Amino acid sequence: MRTIGGLATGLGLLAAASAGPGAARASVLSSMVLMGADGVAQARVITDLAACPAIKINGRMRVMRRRAGPERLALRPTLSDPALSKASDFPVAVCEAALPPGARDVRVVGRRLPTPRPLVRRIVVIGDTGCRLKAADAAYQACNDPAAYPFAGVAAKAAAWRPDLVIHVGDYEYRENPCATDKADCAGSPWGYGWDAWKADFFQPAAPLLAAGPWIAVRGNHEDCARAGQGWMRFLDTRPLDAQTDCNDPAHDDAADDAPPYAVPLGEGAQVVVLDMTRAGAKPTPAADGRHAQFAADYAALDRLSRQAAYTILALHKPILGFASERGAEGDAPKLQPATAGIQSVFAEQNPALLPAGVGVVLSGHVHLWQQVSFASDHPSQFIAGFSGTQEDVVPMPKVLSADAAPAPGTRVESFSSWIRGFGFMTLERRRADRWEVKVWNLAGEVVNRCRIEGRHSRCERPQVD
Repeated sequence: MRTIGGLATGLGLLAAASAGPGAARASVLSSMVLMGADGVAQARVITDLAACPAIKINGRMRVMRRRAGPERLALRPTLSDPALSKASDFPVAVCEAALPPGARDVRVVGRRLPTPRPLVRRIVVIGDTGCRLKAADAAYQACNDPAAYPFAGVAAKAAAWRPDLVIHVGDYEYRENPCATDKADCAGSPWGYGWDAWKADFFQPAAPLLAAGPWIAVRGNHEDCARAGQGWMRFLDTRPLDAQTDCNDPAHDDAADDAPPYAVPLGEGAQVVVLDMTRAGAKPTPAADGRHAQFAADYAALDRLSRQAAYTILALHKPILGFASERGAEGDAPKLQPATAGIQSVFAEQNPALLPAGVGVVLSGHVHLWQQVSFASDHPSQFIAGFSGTQEDVVPMPKVLSADAAPAPGTRVESFSSWIRGFGFMTLERRRADRWEVKVWNLAGEVVNRCRIEGRHSRCERPQVD
């Protein structure tokens, strides 16, 4: 029948939802709560229903708003060889609804969604979770082997810890190209940047953790517009979706890849500030580069936001104060190098200390290991948690740093800890706004390292986990 403004459809869905869980439950393919700017929580649902389902918030029924899809998009240029690319197919709809402050009971067709806590005490940190299939690097992770691609197990163990909040520090979708014909362990894997690859790489294995608590989703370089940006913008970005930000037209990539920083309060003087700086490179960013102005603006926004709370946890994908490692010639020791000089060079022009005084700790991924660095100089501690599923880095880190090792000019390292060749997740437990206990967990759910954060300083029990 004809409807006015979708009224009949909305009333029908409200009636179906109020009747309780039914056959529609199977058509809600994924659900989550994402934390956006100023701590506004967004309920998201991915569905193959013909229209968005109703959402019940504290007993009141509302109709969710359609954010995107279903749609099959035209093939756009990506970082992959065109012969190994395909158009992104999203045969699903994404629906959303803002949650009001004080939302305690949120349900969508029988599913109960997690709700934000006014005081966050327990945080899970994960990163770099997708299964790597990249022809250019001849990298074919065994996506069909849970031991070689263990993200589902990591997510289940992390969910069992019962976090108040989950922070994913970026890189969700790695199945860029088809599995090589001679690789049985990834044979038949979905690939590309459409719903099938996103489902296999993230939404399916992450399901228990998506249900365990609200998420802060940090964008990784694998989610820029030249890779999995179309899915990122539809599924996980908290900005409004429009033609300027949907990554469909490469002419708009600069705007879509330039998301402003935002803050999420944690209660009682603490907050997380999220930076999207996935386009930063490993070399300094020259003034003539268009990214330079963006990064300078990001620093100014970070400086302003960091003044809103007594203690700021900074979350971004690429580390500002961490180490990467480069294999040297045969027989030579690995060579340490700064993780992201492209950010450091611009931030140093704004502030020789690199980061505002209110930033106490930095959480990142990108380097496929776990790492902690604390400084005798006036810099915040850096933690890297890029060890939750993606094929790990194989270049070893030293157990003891040389006296001159520095991840950025002007830094002096006071303590360092790392774990390579081990998958897992990290947790933060609040003692007070600027005091946190860190635990590093392996696939068996065992604690393999403990650290303590006090202000800008941190120290771990073990310098290296073997």
